Amino acid sequence: MPVLRLRTLLSRRTLAYASAAAATSAAGGYYYLNSGPSYPVSTAESRRPPPPWTPPSRKTMLDSLKASGSGGEEEFDLLVVGGGATGAGVAVDAASRGLKVALVERDDFSAGTSSKSTKLVHGGVRYLQKAVLELDYEQYKLVKEALHERRIFLQTAPYLSHMLPIMLPIYKYWQVPYYWVGCKMYDVLAGKENMETSYVMSKGKALETFPMLKQDGLVGAIVYYDGQHNDSRMNMALIMTAVKHGATVANHVEVTSLQKEAGKLNGAVIRDNLTGVEWTVRAKGIINATGPFSDALLSLDNPEHKPIVQPAAGVHITLPNYYAPRTMGLIDPATSDGRVIFFLPWQGNTIAGTTDSPCDIEAEPVPREEDISWVLDEVRHYLAPDIKVRRGDVLSA
Repeated sequence: MPVLRLRTLLSRRTLAYASAAAATSAAGGYYYLNSGPSYPVSTAESRRPPPPWTPPSRKTMLDSLKASGSGGEEEFDLLVVGGGATGAGVAVDAASRGLKVALVERDDFSAGTSSKSTKLVHGGVRYLQKAVLELDYEQYKLVKEALHERRIFLQTAPYLSHMLPIMLPIYKYWQVPYYWVGCKMYDVLAGKENMETSYVMSKGKALETFPMLKQDGLVGAIVYYDGQHNDSRMNMALIMTAVKHGATVANHVEVTSLQKEAGKLNGAVIRDNLTGVEWTVRAKGIINATGPFSDALLSLDNPEHKPIVQPAAGVHITLPNYYAPRTMGLIDPATSDGRVIFFLPWQGNTIAGTTDSPCDIEAEPVPREEDISWVLDEVRHYLAPDIKVRRGDVLSA
């Protein structure tokens, strides 16, 4: 009997302790969860994602430009002339460092060279060849830096750029070790920032990948990797980034003259090409980012300026998509006149080019027919004889 009573007492005591512990834990948990500051009623609203950022209107931008010439404290630190890749990059760099930046472009952003490239983000495989054959250390440093920047570019804007394998067809056995060593050097220079390792492709695999490739004499191919991007969209992304950092930008606005005070540039007269209205913009410094038109702006500063730019035309043509695989490009490192030509997939079609010939500076350059014919001839050189390459296949140039 005493043993039974002891067991009952212990059971009741254990149950009491367990209940007390559970109650204490519950109270502690409640206190912990409710001990912080009370949330305001508007918390539900604040948890919603912020609305999409909307850049200022063109009118707002023009008003800001006009305010700088009113004599107040609205002077810009920098006036960037040119809205291509260089000008947009300068604007982002300066604005992100806290400078007050203005950028004007007489046409539309990325209307010139910056929207007419080969679309490659490359380290310069042809420059590497020159560095080795001519023992040119400067070319070597250029390739090294370009490969580093290539990785940064693709990491920064993966929505506008991607990795692209490029095939190098080989038609002589001795070229296999030659180009293999060159591509491996390209990989080594890229180091840990390399995309993928280059590799040798058999003749059968090359023809499977590129069915229209010329078979006669084909030994195989070497595939290396570079980057491809949307040049004009990247240009616009830079412009928008500069605006996000506080830059004032305006397209269709042209610099008509430069202003000086005590022999130093302190502004420019600009014109809205859409309305014809002119006004003055004051700036502590002016950046010439007009590309092939650099001499024209320099002449506004010094009428006796001697031209320093030797313009050259690089023509690309757009062909139907069946001229190249949709996931791989092709390079000819030694064309009939020693230049390099690419065949690259682009937005459902094929880009082929480029040429490099002296030309006159034009606001709206038009490809010469002989340049288009040259590119077509080089295309024929790499395609099977039964493939008829016609001038009518050129969708644009």
